[in-house]
Amino acid sequence: MDHVDDSGLPPSQHYAQRLKLVEAMDRLGFYSYHVAEHHGTPLGLAPSPSVYLSAVAQRTRTLRFGPMVFVAPLYHPMRLAEEICMLDQMSTGRLQLGIGRGAVWLEHEIYDVDPASSAERYAEARDLVLQALTQTTVNFSGKHFRVRNFPMVLRPYQTPRPPLWYGIGNPESAVWAAAHAANVVSLQPAAVARRTLDRYREEWHKLGRADSALPFLGVARHVVVADTEPEARRIARAAYPRWRASFSSLWDKRGVPTPLNLPHEWDALQEAGQSVAGTPATVREYLQAQRATAGASFFLCQMVFGEIGYEEALRSLTLLAGEVAPALE
Repeated sequence: MDHVDDSGLPPSQHYAQRLKLVEAMDRLGFYSYHVAEHHGTPLGLAPSPSVYLSAVAQRTRTLRFGPMVFVAPLYHPMRLAEEICMLDQMSTGRLQLGIGRGAVWLEHEIYDVDPASSAERYAEARDLVLQALTQTTVNFSGKHFRVRNFPMVLRPYQTPRPPLWYGIGNPESAVWAAAHAANVVSLQPAAVARRTLDRYREEWHKLGRADSALPFLGVARHVVVADTEPEARRIARAAYPRWRASFSSLWDKRGVPTPLNLPHEWDALQEAGQSVAGTPATVREYLQAQRATAGASFFLCQMVFGEIGYEEALRSLTLLAGEVAPALE
């Protein structure tokens, strides 16, 4: 997982360094790379995921990638559908389609989208995009969007469409996700995430589907791996405050409390079970415990954030791929 958040580098260097690390993920055998979409904040320096991910598509060969998520209320759905097709074709079928309403209502406001309408706009945009990806001509009439005889000249590379990904916040959101076979990721603590992921399984079974066909049920965590415990903690403690400041930047400017009450220091985040920094053995133990408690089958690890340097991030990625992941299979 990557917010592509402000690292202190000039933007040109920031992007170049991130893309070098993405190339390393591809070589190391990571399954997928997911990028957040944010606007008007140092938390998200990839406000156009399509532009950024087009570079990712050209720099990689096997790594799957996608937005987590496209903030659908901020797009015209047909423009978004065409960009999705482009990315899937450019990567020969490696796009992972994350789509959602967007959790930050302040970002809706700066785009002159009424937050009160965002749920309706999202539902229409989502349905329109999914229709466009599977049909040659699109017709739609809703409260916010109207489309008549739109020819979908571009098609996705994957059939019938790229796999769906969805940020899942509560048990009720599992109903739509299971019905559409969406892979899901939770930011919640493991014990809370368990209730939501279990609800997904219940809905899946109600549809008569087998466990063997279950999509990924994931949790997202900040993860730093180093050769020694002190080194891992040093890296995490130094890097996290910039990420945390970026996270709350837009809210702080408006004098509004952030929706997630995240600690300002790394140690408090790790003590709350929301992150880990340590040796491969420590990280293995942590992820195994998270899997057991949350009932998760997928880890979305945020490993490059704040002021983490290139060499530190590369070492962390290498240790996770070589010494942590094999033990979790």
